Amino acid sequence: MDPKIQNAFRALADPTRRDIVQMLAAKDMTIAQLTERFDMTRAAVKKHLTVLSDGGLITVEAKGRERINRLEPKGMAPVLDWLSYFDRFWDDRLSNLKEAIERNKK
Repeated sequence: MDPKIQNAFRALADPTRRDIVQMLAAKDMTIAQLTERFDMTRAAVKKHLTVLSDGGLITVEAKGRERINRLEPKGMAPVLDWLSYFDRFWDDRLSNLKEAIERNKK
């Protein structure tokens, strides 16, 4: 599997990181703003943000002393592409099943 996809799935594997992605979908946030919403240290939140950044799911912009974390929607593309294979797979299977059922009705 492509390392880009592996990093994205690794980033999404953790419920805390999925929560962070949802929060950043609503608005850009600093580490301090994110830390306020979790029962963990700033260092722990920073580790989660690093994994999300490595997965291509967020970008981090330095503004003075603050680091603004922003959702990177394009980072989801490799995950969606990988999942779309299975979507097509099931569409094909269900279509074949439907055809078989309709043939048996006649």
